[in-house]
Amino acid sequence: MDNIAGQKSGLSWAVNISVVVMVVLWLIPTVGLFVSSFRDRDQISVSGWWQAPFSIEQTYRGRVSTDTPTREGDLYVLTGNIFEEGEAKGTLNAFGINGRAPTEFPAGTTADLGDGATLTIATNGDYRFASPEEPGKRGQRIYFGAETPPDFSLDNYRTVLSSDGMDVAFINTLTVTIPATIIPILIAAFAAYALAWMEFPGRGLLIAAVVGLLVVPLQLALVPLLNLHNKVGIGQSFVGIWLAHTGFGLPLAIYLLRNYMVGLPRDIIESAKVDGATDFEVFTKIVLPLSFPALASFAIFQFLWTWNDLLVAKVFLPSADESKVMTVKIADDLLGSRGGDWGILATAAFVSIAVPLVVFFTMQRYLVRGLLAGSVK
Repeated sequence: MDNIAGQKSGLSWAVNISVVVMVVLWLIPTVGLFVSSFRDRDQISVSGWWQAPFSIEQTYRGRVSTDTPTREGDLYVLTGNIFEEGEAKGTLNAFGINGRAPTEFPAGTTADLGDGATLTIATNGDYRFASPEEPGKRGQRIYFGAETPPDFSLDNYRTVLSSDGMDVAFINTLTVTIPATIIPILIAAFAAYALAWMEFPGRGLLIAAVVGLLVVPLQLALVPLLNLHNKVGIGQSFVGIWLAHTGFGLPLAIYLLRNYMVGLPRDIIESAKVDGATDFEVFTKIVLPLSFPALASFAIFQFLWTWNDLLVAKVFLPSADESKVMTVKIADDLLGSRGGDWGILATAAFVSIAVPLVVFFTMQRYLVRGLLAGSVK
């Protein structure tokens, strides 16, 4: 009774759990980037993205305003609100007068600053500073800890999307990615069919060479390939980066498509050849439609890789602003001057992966539809 047709395998639950775990692990960094992209640098530096919905305690610093001191007997008194005079907000918990002990005094208490000076700060930020000496141009330095409510805004997106040249970088990325995805697929499809179904001398050696190229590190080929491009006259250009991505992507594409095409039914192909079909007709009318799932899968991987590429773009494209892709623009112009701003970093990273994610899920959707339609027929 264990081999009844239609009965589910006992390991199906393990497969389902494994898929769920992999999807969750893959989505966690993306969700973290998405949440962090709406937070400011101070909140990101204090708490993780999973704590974004909750209030957090942050330490700020400011100065007592010296605009309008009043006299109360022998004392000069300054009053105001530390939240209104700075960028901090929330509920004040404690305060201090030096960075070594920023929360030395609880909120609402009067701190003795020495020489007759006192400082009192309430939880709402109202302060009272009294001193027997007339305040100078620089007010008393104040450190305080405040319970800050969660704050989400679109400021990081405005900074990234409105930066100079980002629209040009987006067009350049599409200009690089689309041809760099289509060209290797076209070449690899023909090569994979030849290696799978055509008999010619040296076919085994070519297959072994393709497998061997899979283990060649990409970094080793960058400088020699760039020198070759300079000699033939394409140098650092869009044509050069198209050919570079094509060369780097072909071994994997040929390997995957060839292994898929080998598994196609031999009877269909031999019957077509008996009926007089040429290899080109067999390829275009039989093998290519049946290989759509493999073609779509490689297209997804190649698109994601070329879209998120930074190293190849840095080497094979000019350094001028009009030739930069999004990854180079973000790395050079945004992160170069804002390396410590993790909100900008998260936003830039999320923007750079948003389009590939949309493409990925869209192609997966049509791929599943195609497979279901083929199974129905």
